[in-house]
Amino acid sequence: MWSLPLVRHTDVPQRVTESFILSGYRFPNYSLRQCLASAFHPTNETGNFWTHFLPIFVFAFHFLEVFTWEGAPEPGSPFFYPFWNYFLGVLYLLLASSLAHLLNSMSLIIREICFFVDYGTISAYTVGSSLAYYYYIHPQAGIPEIGFEGQNTSQRKRLNADEETWNSASSPTLFQLFFESLYIPSTCLVAIICVLTCCNTRQRWRRYRYAVRTLVFLLPFFISSTPVFYRLLSPSANSTSASTPHLFCTMAAFFYRHCFWLVVSAIFNISKIPERFSPGNFDIWGHSHQWFHCCTFLSILDELQMIKVEMRALLLNPALVLSPVIPPRLSGPTFWSTYGIMVLLQGCIASIIALFGWQAYQIFAPEQKKLKGD
Repeated sequence: MWSLPLVRHTDVPQRVTESFILSGYRFPNYSLRQCLASAFHPTNETGNFWTHFLPIFVFAFHFLEVFTWEGAPEPGSPFFYPFWNYFLGVLYLLLASSLAHLLNSMSLIIREICFFVDYGTISAYTVGSSLAYYYYIHPQAGIPEIGFEGQNTSQRKRLNADEETWNSASSPTLFQLFFESLYIPSTCLVAIICVLTCCNTRQRWRRYRYAVRTLVFLLPFFISSTPVFYRLLSPSANSTSASTPHLFCTMAAFFYRHCFWLVVSAIFNISKIPERFSPGNFDIWGHSHQWFHCCTFLSILDELQMIKVEMRALLLNPALVLSPVIPPRLSGPTFWSTYGIMVLLQGCIASIIALFGWQAYQIFAPEQKKLKGD
């Protein structure tokens, strides 16, 4: 089990091969035990596994740091509901990706299902991010009641007076109505479209599959990031951060770095550099998909820091959650508006995966029997 045979690209089914990766392949029909053992044996999937499995612990360390802040609510407080959903989205993404690379050699059918699940968790992550953006970075944040317990009477009077002023403001614009009514539904709809498209690339558009999968996730990025774009581009939104200019600048810096790492990861995923220029020399370590994983995680880490900056600003100055641009909502995050949305989305994604999994079974069952016979 510890000296597993590896084969070349000419000895495995064509759909198992990766561009410019010539050796280090695990032949289909590995047992579960053999797959787990391969995590400690150099194959062309070993680095793909560890570059998303080890970051789980790094992310968890930085995530849990929030609960040690002075004055932070209890971990189970509604204030943290969006943050926990963001954590679950990232956890699903990293865990599903690492396991997909580790277990995909069990059979052709399991390989397809592994990557269907992988695509589904990417979409769940984007919706988790959107929930965090909506409640922590949205111009009005939607958490007007946070921090009230520790405020003095004058602070409460100021906030109540501001709220009355904003409630008497002019009617909301279409842009404001988008945030209020369509932002979260739009991110969920786009997430489902992305899952459908990526799963389709397992059978169609295979020649351009990496480009299609990369480009298709530009749409959820732009949709989910609209609260950030608003904060960065709108002077009226930026004015809400006037009392904490350093924190706002830090948020912007983290977002730009988040975008930078996403662009670099996309370049690696599409270009297949460095193995494109030296086929066979990066089969085990250093090929593009490993760099893609590393850059993707760095983008997530900067995104986490950006969200934490906004959360700290809200905790330090609850008045920031009330924007002069958009009247505040009556209530903040609830169990159903956070966990409920994620559960509903996961149900839709699971149905899509089941559909494509059944199609994969019908397509690959005869070939799988032939491989076992051989």
